Order: sequence, then structure tokens, then C-alpha cells
Amino acid sequence: MKTIGLIGGMSWESTQTYYRLINQKVRDQLGGFHSAKLVLYSVDFAEMEALQHQGDWQATAQILNAAGQALEQAGAEFLVLCTNTMHKVADELQQAVSIPLLHIADATAQTLKKDDVTCVGLLGTRFTMEQRFYIDRLQAHGIQVVVPDEPQRELIHSVIFNELCQGVINTNSKAAYLDIISSLAERGAQGVILGCTEISLLIQASDTEIQLYDTTEIHAEQAVQYALGKT
Repeated sequence: MKTIGLIGGMSWESTQTYYRLINQKVRDQLGGFHSAKLVLYSVDFAEMEALQHQGDWQATAQILNAAGQALEQAGAEFLVLCTNTMHKVADELQQAVSIPLLHIADATAQTLKKDDVTCVGLLGTRFTMEQRFYIDRLQAHGIQVVVPDEPQRELIHSVIFNELCQGVINTNSKAAYLDIISSLAERGAQGVILGCTEISLLIQASDTEIQLYDTTEIHAEQAVQYALGKT
């Protein structure tokens, strides 16, 4: 079993979901008392959040590069960046280490292609929905991306930072998210990506008939398959 290097803390609520899912999936694969071999580097999200909203992505890259290097030195054999938004600096992180980084958008695209999905809706932070780093990665796999309109993007972003990252689950916000998901389906989306690792704290597959793609679940599954040499 390879040792997984997790870069988390963005937010810690979603990082603990990664930890739980990865260990559960290893146990399911290997049985008995098996659990994942991993090393976790958890950053201070207050620092990262401020830099994100200042647009200082170079500074965020430096923090994540140092985290990745520390994990490599601690014995990690590959990296999992436990956040969608910070994949904006994934290329810089990969260049800073000599071990592989499993990209969350690539893992998601592989799942979409298995399901023959060619047009998908995308929910996430404003950075993920409005900038090109995530959408272009999906489009490179031949997948068309539909994003919510401006007021919807503002609501989604606000709920992520002001509620979900604070551990707050609001039923009104859930209803609003489900309405947005329905609107994306009406615009041609065959499914919807929950493209922020906190969104799965609010929305689950059982909440809607529209196919949802939980990036946390998908990324954790890929990490386990890679750790066990199955991919």
C-alpha cells in the first residue's frame, strides 16, 4: 500500500470527510482491520481564505508547495489536494514535488466519461465557477460545462464560505441549491458536479433525481485505487 499525502484544512470539515472515506474504502477493499497509510498536512484556512479573496494566488501556491514538500519528506508517495478551488495552483504544486499529484478534475472527468456524460453542471466557489482552471480541465476531456448565472453563483459562493466552511447547515440554503441544480438540468446538464468539497455536507444524491457527482467521494476513491496499485 502506498502512503497517501493529504493537503487539507481548506476547510477542515471537508478534510475529515476525506479521511473517513479513504479509510472506509481501504477497509472495504482489504477487509479486517486495514486502514489507509497516510500523512496529513492541514493548513490554516483563515490565511488561505484571505489570500484567495485578495487574488494572491502566488502566495497560496507557496504555502501549498511547502506543504507538499513536507509530505514528500515525511514519506508520502503521492499527493491529494483536499479542495477543488486550490487546484488553481495544481500545476505549481506538481512542479514543487517529485511525487504525483492526483488532480480532482481529472478524477471527476474519468467518472463522467464512464457514465457517458458530455454536458455537466458545475457548482463551486466563484473561483471554480468563473475562472478557467477547472472548466478548461474538464473541457480538455471533451466535457461541456454549464455554470449557474450570476445571482446563483453569488448565492452558492456565500453559502460555502459563510455557512458550510463554518459547519452551518441551513435548510433554506439547501432548497436554494436544489433549485439551482434543477435549473442547470433544464439548460442541458446531464448531471451536476458538486465542485466544492463542502457542498456534499449540504446536498446528497438522495435529495434530487438529477445525477450528482460528489468530487470528494470521487477523489477519495481514486486515491484509494492508486494507493492499492489498482489504477
